[in-house]
Amino acid sequence: MEYLVLDFETTGAFRDNRNLPWQIGAVLMAGRKVVPEHSFSLLLNIPHHHEFNPYSPGRWASIRTQLDEAPTLLQLWPQLKPWLDNRALVAHNVPTERTLLAKAFPMHTFQPWIDTLVIARKAYPKLISYKLEDIVPTLGLTEKIQAACPDREPHDALYDAFAAAFLLEHILNLPGWDKLSDQDLILNT
Repeated sequence: MEYLVLDFETTGAFRDNRNLPWQIGAVLMAGRKVVPEHSFSLLLNIPHHHEFNPYSPGRWASIRTQLDEAPTLLQLWPQLKPWLDNRALVAHNVPTERTLLAKAFPMHTFQPWIDTLVIARKAYPKLISYKLEDIVPTLGLTEKIQAACPDREPHDALYDAFAAAFLLEHILNLPGWDKLSDQDLILNT
């Protein structure tokens, strides 16, 4: 089974403005290995009047004009559909990505899902933090991520998608985890 590792960056809810995605990043995994050449990052439309939560991480403030001109997630459906079809979807904290996809495409069910946050907690039960920006350096994955997406950093959707992908690849190479089936991974999340 192929996996598509997804990450969204969002505006954060603020005042009367709901939480909207402003960037999507995705990375393919085949044979339980990250395939860096099969990845993408797209900016998503956020109307200029929509306020961001000022505490939302990411580079959104420096690219506000680009976000005004970017396509919506719905407009990108023809481009996204081939990536999403017939693959298990992976995210670090699945409810966030699952909710954003369900709101954008309510007539589609995207499943199965694999949650790297849940899996990381099971594989490494004594870590202090399971945030991607904390677990990546702890497990020595930073160089791999930077090689796959240079000039990106945490809270960029492509960087975070690679971080979750390399985290999953790392865990699936641990003794005992390497024997789990795809179904076991899905049921473990």
